[in-house]
Amino acid sequence: MSNKINQLVAFLKADPNDGFTRFALAMELQKLGRIDDAVKVYQQLLSKDPDYVGVYYHLGKALEQLNRTNEALKTYITGIEVASKHNDFHAASELQQAKTDLEWND
Repeated sequence: MSNKINQLVAFLKADPNDGFTRFALAMELQKLGRIDDAVKVYQQLLSKDPDYVGVYYHLGKALEQLNRTNEALKTYITGIEVASKHNDFHAASELQQAKTDLEWND
């Protein structure tokens, strides 16, 4: 395990409710090619905080990497709904584009 991942895990042990640290851990895992682990951490984050808008795009992309297309589409759709609910139109637009790209390439 990388030092960065060890440090993020330690931060999470100290504060298991820190969504930003959990998100950073998932992104680091994804960057290292540990996609299955990243998906689990993204999903843990959403189970604790379903309004964490930023996670939907990255979770969808990770699911795409695992060829879990239907789950990725559902993630984008839910993310669009959550982003719209919070008036985060930039995130909603990015999620819509990711959804459209996935549908187009599927």
